[in-house]
Amino acid sequence: MSGMIQTARFTFRGQMIGQSFTEFALHRARRLDLEIGVGFCDAAQATFSVRGQEDLVDAFEMACSLGPYDCIVLEVERAAA
Repeated sequence: MSGMIQTARFTFRGQMIGQSFTEFALHRARRLDLEIGVGFCDAAQATFSVRGQEDLVDAFEMACSLGPYDCIVLEVERAAA
């Protein structure tokens, strides 16, 4: 695993994004030992800022792009934070 620390800002867009997706993202961040900040969340998009080991930030992006069973993620935007 890479030892480099990275901070990234993610915007996930899709259908039924919101409370369920936020809970999913928080759970994944805890499991991956990432610091997470929750930004704007509604039925169409959710934004998060995460910080941690680069490989684990990548894993967070992958997990959230698949999303929880009741959300459909159509687009992921990632930016350096």
